Amino acid sequence: MLMYMDVCGIDSLVDELKNYLVIDSSKVIRFRDIKAVKIFDELRFRIVECIAGNEVGVVYEWIAKLKDILDKVGSVLGVTGYTLPREFSSFLADPIQHLKKKVFNYSYDYVRGLLPEDEFWDKVSRAITTSLKTNLRSCYQLWAIASIMVLLNDIGYTIAYPENKYLNFDRSGKQKLGTIPPNFVMLNIGKGYLSFFHEAPRPLSWEDTADLQKVWSLYVALRPDLMIYSGRVMDIVDLSRNPPVKKPDVIIEFKELEEWWKRVRDLKGYFRKPLTAEEWRSKWIDGLFEGLAEAMGVRRSEVEKRVEEGASLRLKEYQLVLLYKAAYKPTKMFLVSRKETAPEIKRSLEDSGVEVVDRVEFNIDILRSLAEELDKFASFRDTETVVIEVPREIAAKLEELRARLGVKTVREAIAKVIEIAYRFIT
Repeated sequence: MLMYMDVCGIDSLVDELKNYLVIDSSKVIRFRDIKAVKIFDELRFRIVECIAGNEVGVVYEWIAKLKDILDKVGSVLGVTGYTLPREFSSFLADPIQHLKKKVFNYSYDYVRGLLPEDEFWDKVSRAITTSLKTNLRSCYQLWAIASIMVLLNDIGYTIAYPENKYLNFDRSGKQKLGTIPPNFVMLNIGKGYLSFFHEAPRPLSWEDTADLQKVWSLYVALRPDLMIYSGRVMDIVDLSRNPPVKKPDVIIEFKELEEWWKRVRDLKGYFRKPLTAEEWRSKWIDGLFEGLAEAMGVRRSEVEKRVEEGASLRLKEYQLVLLYKAAYKPTKMFLVSRKETAPEIKRSLEDSGVEVVDRVEFNIDILRSLAEELDKFASFRDTETVVIEVPREIAAKLEELRARLGVKTVREAIAKVIEIAYRFIT
């Protein structure tokens, strides 16, 4: 590891940097020359290049694919813009600069002698690797979601919500009013609505202990990549249910890694104790125990015993997919994999009712059948009216028509025109 640092030229840069700074008795660095700032910046760049060098080409390729499909969403669906999670937005804007930020504090501590070389290299390696994995995962997820939007548009869908066509792919601050709204809703005027929730089960705002106890289950709720509801669904919170959201019609999981099924996940965090013993015995934990037992192929009593003993519950990634299905019980569940899924894993998932769409890479056409399946779930459930967007000149003509017909509303004018049209064509 130390040799690795020498090969990357980090030690020599640190030695050069020390010629342009002073470290006081409190271990605070004071730069004596602007050149020190440039050298420190070069140091962080060299660290990122050394650790992430082989991945940089892939990063820029994936970002280009995502930007292309987002541009397509904008052109075919009239999207005016979109928000992204802050971290991912920073990564998308400049991945190298983003990764340099991740090693700033560690580099600063190393230069001032607070981190030994081994510990320093271990920390920066973890920071960069974690950031790369997390952001590439977000990149592939959003590419797939945007691709589904384009494919649904091909079969007659438009964006019904948000009405201003400014999409929110992040959930920061979106649940302060105590609801979980959709990221977007799509409408096919002949079939109905589909409501999309990306990584939706997240905590709601709360003010006191009583509020926190009510929403605690959302802190520990499992979070599928994408949940889709039939109809125009504007809030999925249902604290009486287990999990505490309305039952989704469809769940889609996205896997960007090769051999993704070998990844192991630690679920210990999902068993953090609520503030009271009563909450600990609430329905959500019962459901989670049942789901875990089913996914792991063990008895519920074994799961409960391991949790009580404080042991971590580690699941393979494909078992977590099965846990999502067991916990949320969607009508249909899909798994979209960039690479080919091992035959035995694919067979296991499909035997359990999870449809696998693999070897997708960045080929939008492979997702076409998935979009057609989603189309089957569109409905006007619990919706009496439909809002249709028309060009401004058409809206003006409708108003003129209303005046000529002597009716009070455009709705009445449209109804009369439709009645006359039907008489004419029949």
